[in-house]
Amino acid sequence: MVDVPGPRAASAGPEGTRPTLSRRNVLRASMASAAVLLGGGALTGCGSAAAAGDPGTVRLWDPFSGADGALLDELVETARPDMPGTGIERTVLEWGTPYYTKLAMASAGGRGPDVAVSHMSRLAGYAPLGLLDPWDTDLLAEFGVRESDFAEAVWSRTRYRDRTYAVPLDTHPFIVFFHPETAGKAGLLTDDGDLDQEAFSSPERFLEAGRELARASGKQGVAFGYVNDTAQGWRLFYGLYRQTGNDFALPEGGPVKADADAMAEVIAFMQKLVDGRTNPDRLDYPAAIAAFTNRQTGMILSGEWELGTFRTADPKVGAAPFPTVFGTPAVCADSHSFVLPRRPDPSEAHRRRTHRAVAAILKAGQVWAKAGHIPAYQPVTRTRAYARLEPQARYVKAADHVVLDPAVWFAGAGSGFQNSMSQVLQQAVLDGLSPDRAARAMIKRIDTALSQPSPA
Repeated sequence: MVDVPGPRAASAGPEGTRPTLSRRNVLRASMASAAVLLGGGALTGCGSAAAAGDPGTVRLWDPFSGADGALLDELVETARPDMPGTGIERTVLEWGTPYYTKLAMASAGGRGPDVAVSHMSRLAGYAPLGLLDPWDTDLLAEFGVRESDFAEAVWSRTRYRDRTYAVPLDTHPFIVFFHPETAGKAGLLTDDGDLDQEAFSSPERFLEAGRELARASGKQGVAFGYVNDTAQGWRLFYGLYRQTGNDFALPEGGPVKADADAMAEVIAFMQKLVDGRTNPDRLDYPAAIAAFTNRQTGMILSGEWELGTFRTADPKVGAAPFPTVFGTPAVCADSHSFVLPRRPDPSEAHRRRTHRAVAAILKAGQVWAKAGHIPAYQPVTRTRAYARLEPQARYVKAADHVVLDPAVWFAGAGSGFQNSMSQVLQQAVLDGLSPDRAARAMIKRIDTALSQPSPA
């Protein structure tokens, strides 16, 4: 049986209203979120972020530590002139199961922060259950943030029952990084230094490009770290599967509707991609990063969030949207987004302050772009300053074709679903499970997830 995370969407109230949470539903939502999340950690306690305090302070929960945490501090500081009289108080929590469990429990009890960061792919497990309040899009527009400022591929996932429950901060896609000298020697760059997407435009061409990279580097071609990883296998598979023009139809109770032949075709390509000859075959995530940074490979399949690491090793590192291998442009991605944890009686004045603060942060997105993330607020990416960012400006078009996890309660970033799918894919890629059997095994696991009753 596949373990699946997060509270499932319960029946919502009438359109435009928030579902009512009974004491029993609050308890169920909190306990289910804690109990069914896979790969969990201890839930650490802290004081209520909603406690009385300075009315000029907007309290924010986020999972950003290290370099991203420091960059978020810089982003807030840059945005400060656009939100006079407002301070941002950050509470940083451990990413993954602990973060989403605590967010669900605090929201269910109406004791969450003023605003929180959530992966967009987790919205389906929160908004339908009434764990979030909707954003006032008219108020956002008053502060200069409108639906038209975002890529449709991202904004389309912010909605539930015609209300907006998430405001995207960024898009963080699964892309390719390369060493320009190696790629140039292999004949895989255009005259302006971009990756020649045509050279990767079919499974056969992609594999041949890997061989050219191996010859040019004198070592191996393409690195991909997937061994014992909870998400990497799924990220590569799902983006490629969506490129075949297919998706998963996931009706409540099941069964899943999927193209098993297309799934098997993608898995067969993944097997060939990490064949152990042209490209290394048994890399975990750190080993793949090491192989690329040490120039053992000319390219790596990775998330844009590794830009800082790769640029430290190679200041001229190149990057590009993930190539369209199977005909339909699609790039596996997610989005850090701002959500409003449920409040029984929110202060209108403070909600206005929160909307203004988030709008100011979005407008300062050039700072956040330094981490490699693509600012979701497109007026930022259309500036001359952004056009000068290397290599960010070369993969910004990926935002137009992003595909997020299926919008079901058990999927999304850090979920047991991604881990379960990655386990099957590892059996195929590493242990020789045939592509057709792997596809059937994935379908069976998805059916199991669909058959499970809502934790709520």
